[in-house]
Amino acid sequence: MSLIVFPAIDLKGGQVVRLAEGDMDRATVYGDDPAAQARRFAEDGADHLHVVDLDGAFAGKSVNPQAVEAIVRAFPGKVQLGGGIRDRAAIDRWLALGIDRVVIGTAALTDPDFVKGAARDLPGRIVVGVDARDGFVATHGWAEVSDIAVADLAARFADAGVAALLFTDVGRDGLLKGCNVKATVALARRTSIPVIASGGVADITDILELARASSEGIEGVITGRALYDGRLSLAAALKVARG
Repeated sequence: MSLIVFPAIDLKGGQVVRLAEGDMDRATVYGDDPAAQARRFAEDGADHLHVVDLDGAFAGKSVNPQAVEAIVRAFPGKVQLGGGIRDRAAIDRWLALGIDRVVIGTAALTDPDFVKGAARDLPGRIVVGVDARDGFVATHGWAEVSDIAVADLAARFADAGVAALLFTDVGRDGLLKGCNVKATVALARRTSIPVIASGGVADITDILELARASSEGIEGVITGRALYDGRLSLAAALKVARG
């Protein structure tokens, strides 16, 4: 079983950025042309892309639509989008514009019936974002931490038909500390839903570990800062991930 590598483009004020531990005040800017970045990832061999409207995650609605639309036009593969998608109209609008899958985080906790309905109506198009801080689900752009355990949230969607669970260890995100492979595998073992790993990927070692564990139910891995800082070659990551 192969692993999908999702290079990440996080958007803040129309720019490509990476946050440290989800803190909007700790953003590093990596460019002001998201579409050009998407093209570079495609040229390096990527056929999947993960995009986050960070402003949208805090605002609860799309804030960087022009940048997202430009990315979709520039990238020939599949684009997965998260950030502020909290109603059916937003889902339908993005899918109509060419987004392959949408990631729903906060609404998965606050309105699970809405997410289940969308997953039922749109098979293979809905990803549930499971953002964790110390084992509990973080919401509203990671600014708040709930009292719901990660495994409990995953269990709510066991038979809902969601395409994947995107598991992010917020405490590692953007810090290059290494992906929390142990927690990712533990979650994958407790659910029948494919799991995407995110947060803290530091180098090729993380890709290797996750690829070896892909048979446990790990579908893919999202990586951002390691690529932008040159610690991880996308071509090398793709080679390892594809077996």
